[in-house]
Amino acid sequence: MAKCSICGKGAHFGKAVSHSHRRSSKMWKSNIKRVRVKTDGGAKKMYVCAACLRSGAVERA
Repeated sequence: MAKCSICGKGAHFGKAVSHSHRRSSKMWKSNIKRVRVKTDGGAKKMYVCAACLRSGAVERA
């Protein structure tokens, strides 16, 4: 799974618990996009989560 280049957010793991309390593995995936970002040397593609995009932590190219 990809991780956010800004905050490091990635997939989270846990257990899904049914009504009868049977447990199975579950994975929550983060909303991660591959976007073009302005950097010192120009523009490059990075993996960035939607929360960092909304907050303005990165400047899109």
